[in-house]
Amino acid sequence: MEGQWGLQEKYLHEPVMKKEHFSYQLMIRQPDFVTEAIAQEAIQRSLSKLPEDLREQVAFGKMEEGLCAQILHIGSYDEEPESFEKLEAFIAEEGYQRTSKEHKEIYISDPRKSAPEKMKTILRVKIEKG
Repeated sequence: MEGQWGLQEKYLHEPVMKKEHFSYQLMIRQPDFVTEAIAQEAIQRSLSKLPEDLREQVAFGKMEEGLCAQILHIGSYDEEPESFEKLEAFIAEEGYQRTSKEHKEIYISDPRKSAPEKMKTILRVKIEKG
């Protein structure tokens, strides 16, 4: 599972980012052969399993990420800022800069089955030459 995280509009100019300032969209990566038609068929078969208020939020889409930098974070989600600091330093050292405050999290570990200190998450940000 993946999550696309971004700052809510009202917090874009805050000097310090806090978890409650973010909004997110959860995604499940699909193989390249999955077309819109295949996805819609699967969605229709699955909707009855979801609470009614969530059904309209399920959609199929494509995402182009472009040039990115990423880091493997090991530990609890609350400790991610430390990994972001390392990633930011690497980006600057290599002569790049982030293009936005959005980031993607790719969840490798299942939080229901892993101890928080052993959780693995890829943190990915879009970048451009500085």
